[in-house]
Order: sequence, then structure tokens, then C-alpha cells
Amino acid sequence: MPKLEVFFDYSCPYCMRGHGYLTELLPQYPDIEIEWHPCETHPRPEQYGPHSDLCARGMYFASDHGADMPEYHIRMFNAALKKRVNIEDLNAVTEIADGLLNRDNLREALSGKRYEDNLSENNRLAWDVYNFPAVPSYRMDGHLLESIPGIGMSRDRLAAFLTKYCKT
Repeated sequence: MPKLEVFFDYSCPYCMRGHGYLTELLPQYPDIEIEWHPCETHPRPEQYGPHSDLCARGMYFASDHGADMPEYHIRMFNAALKKRVNIEDLNAVTEIADGLLNRDNLREALSGKRYEDNLSENNRLAWDVYNFPAVPSYRMDGHLLESIPGIGMSRDRLAAFLTKYCKT
């Protein structure tokens, strides 16, 4: 089964658009496995824009608890980019996930350091190992598809990448 690794940031409008393209394309590739790697375009302690670390760590909690992952992604993207919710606020993030996840359990998990290692590893992979210039960026079977800074990812580039490396 082919595995597509997706590197993205919930506070990145290009990532939200790329997520939409991927969602549109996935029905053509029913055997593909997606491995989500939320990372931060500007990891702490940088002070550029809102930090999406709570959303990213929450994604691992959601995955561990069998949540509807497409719904989780949509909620976090919409909150960060359309509704302009303060995604650095723990109460706001737990409110966004209400009905999808148990708010108290999510709050408890994110209050501590749970899933921080996952986020740190994703940041390391995206920026130090694969040297992506921007997100969303993708990896499949050792091949990289890099986003173009200030432009993002086109649907056509993503489709061509999937077609080339997804042996279905």
C-alpha cells in the first residue's frame, strides 16, 4: 500500500488549499495510506503569526481516540484561517473540537507536554531533514514534492505526483 506523508500547518492558508486538493484527489487513489505530519511554519520561540502547536498536538489526540480526521482537519483550518479563532488558547481549541472529542480529556492532554515529541519530530523532518522551503509538502516512496514559497501547491502538481508515485 503506498503511503503519502503530508507536512502541513493549520495556520497556513496554502496548507488549507492543499488539503482541499488532496481531499478531492484521494477518491482516485483508494489504496493510498495518509500519514499526517502537522508541523509549524514558524516553530516556537519564533513570534511570527499564531502558533498552531495546540492544533497539531490535538491531531494526535484525535487520531489516538478514533476521531473523524477529515472533520478534525477542517475544523482546525476553518478556526485558524476563516474564523480567526485564537488557536493558541487551550479553551478555544477544545471548543473547536467539541462534539468530535471529549473536551475535558483533550484539555488534559494538551495542558501537559503530551504529543510535543511528535510535533518536534515533524518540525525536524520538515525543516532539517527534508529541507522543505514551505508547506504543504509531501513525501512518497522517498520522493519529495515541495511547496513553492508564497505560492503553495497546485492541484495539477499534486495530482501528477500522486499519479507518478502511487502504484495502485
